[in-house]
Amino acid sequence: MIRPELMKWKDATDRLLALSISNDDDHRDAMIVSIEAILDEREQLQPSIKPPFSAEEEAFGKELVAQESKVAVKLESYLTAIRKDLSTSQTKKDSVRSYVNPYSKVARDGTFYDTKQ
Repeated sequence: MIRPELMKWKDATDRLLALSISNDDDHRDAMIVSIEAILDEREQLQPSIKPPFSAEEEAFGKELVAQESKVAVKLESYLTAIRKDLSTSQTKKDSVRSYVNPYSKVARDGTFYDTKQ
């Protein structure tokens, strides 16, 4: 007999794996909210999963551990995509800023430039 907490954990893990992580900016906020909700649910279940485990629960736990690595890889790839988009956005902002004011990064070392020549 497998404890209900373990079954709920597996269900939450399956939902995390089933989320189709897309790079669509329109759905990104909703996706982050749903990922956080599932992770919070798993965090609440974690304290109730304590030994001793039966042999059946041990085998079930090994399957869960195997799925955890898949979840970690999927979440890490999503985090990498978000970081990439943030750096691209920052690069675009810097490009626009330097186009608007091209002399903003010129070193001002105290020299005088005569503009009346």
